[in-house]
Amino acid sequence: FDFFVGESILSAVIMLAVAVFTSTLNSRIRDQEKLRTENEKERMRGNLLRAISHDLRTPLTSIYGSSSTLISKYDALPKEQQLKLLGEIQEDSEWLIRMVENLLSVTRIQDDTGTVKKEDEVVEEVVSEAIIRLKRRLPDIEIHVSAPEDVLIIPMDPLLIEQVLMNLMENAFIHSESDRPIDLRITENPDTVTFHIIDYGKGIDEQTIPLILKGEYTAPRTSDTHRGMGIGLSICNTIVQAHGGKIAAHNHADGAEFLFTLPKGDT
Repeated sequence: FDFFVGESILSAVIMLAVAVFTSTLNSRIRDQEKLRTENEKERMRGNLLRAISHDLRTPLTSIYGSSSTLISKYDALPKEQQLKLLGEIQEDSEWLIRMVENLLSVTRIQDDTGTVKKEDEVVEEVVSEAIIRLKRRLPDIEIHVSAPEDVLIIPMDPLLIEQVLMNLMENAFIHSESDRPIDLRITENPDTVTFHIIDYGKGIDEQTIPLILKGEYTAPRTSDTHRGMGIGLSICNTIVQAHGGKIAAHNHADGAEFLFTLPKGDT
């Protein structure tokens, strides 16, 4: 009897020790995961700040230079040159406004969880609104849309997804250097919906895609990448990830394709 009692006590002690060890291990794993998450958020904030600083500098420098020339040499400048400088100021100012819109979009993502508040939305309506808003900005843009016949309804923050669509379509229009229309194709899988933005231009440097999406790419000073590519794609990536989705890009035979996938259900 004493043997069995002793064995029972030993078993209980072992089970208690295992439980304590397991609890301690799980606690440490949670702490490490929390630390990794915080470090990742800090890294993303740092990358975003560097990207913002870089992208702001070029248009602000241009605005300052053009306005200074107008002020100091206004009477000596031909009318055509005055209009050219004013046009450059307007163009850079519009770009800055678009970037502010992007940054305001990011503020809609909750800092504590990195997620967004989603409601069931009709995909066709979100796409239509994005195109209408973009055409106000770029009247010459031509977009061909194709989608499944069935109505698609998925959970999302519609304003944020509209911003992603506008950014990607604007990039395709500006950076492809092509006069051909942009294709916006929507495809459906059992658990996801994918948005394909396809242009028919010069293509992209695929080696820079991962860096651009993470906000870690710094464009050369002679490049026009600052006009929508850098910070815009980084913010698109942030928005899509906050929805539990993924974004990617690649070249095809006649140009480039950006695509992002959103889950049909809450993640």
